[in-house]
Amino acid sequence: MKKYAIIDLDDTLLDFTRGENEGVTQLLRENGVTDIQRGLATYVQINRNIWHQIELGADRAPLLNARFTQAFNELGVTVDGLALEKQYKAMLDHNYYTLPGAAELLADLKHAGVTVIAGTNGTKSIQLNRLRGSNLAPYFDSIFISEDVGFDKPDQRFFAPIFNHYPTMSAANTVMIGDSLHSDILGATNAHLNSIWFNPHHQAGTAAYQPTYEVDSFTTLKQLLLA
Repeated sequence: MKKYAIIDLDDTLLDFTRGENEGVTQLLRENGVTDIQRGLATYVQINRNIWHQIELGADRAPLLNARFTQAFNELGVTVDGLALEKQYKAMLDHNYYTLPGAAELLADLKHAGVTVIAGTNGTKSIQLNRLRGSNLAPYFDSIFISEDVGFDKPDQRFFAPIFNHYPTMSAANTVMIGDSLHSDILGATNAHLNSIWFNPHHQAGTAAYQPTYEVDSFTTLKQLLLA
């Protein structure tokens, strides 16, 4: 059984994609975009590129503040991108959707004596609000958020305060769990930790990022952690 489980939040426990789609769809409609599917695809691609830059060390604030300006420009619509960013963040604050079975998984791990740690990229206020609103916060022994830490996964420096907080943590008793090959699995590799790729949608893997294990359900994940 693993003593420490560092678990990503977005699309690993919290259903970020559902909240993202609802929020961006609302902004598109409010600003006159009629082809919602094209609008969503445009935003998602721009946002993915922005977060890749952030994970490589770029300053997050100017990039995030400009993402809606870029997306709507591509759609031929002029907007106040900064105002939309603030509106969108307010929406995310209330995105309390969780993946089915997430609470039960965390409860079972806690009951078994696993130290459950949240290790997530993102904005501190948004992630904390979502954890409280989803009622998942009490299951975590500690929470580490990249904006607060100062580094984003996959940078190994993201994990430094976690190791400092838990001096008995080691590669043998700890595992990183997440849905992102780039941030979670590569991050674990950079930090010399084993990893579990949570892949319920059976996405294709890549030779560049090799998880130690791969699971497609919380049932299999729990069995692996408690074995």
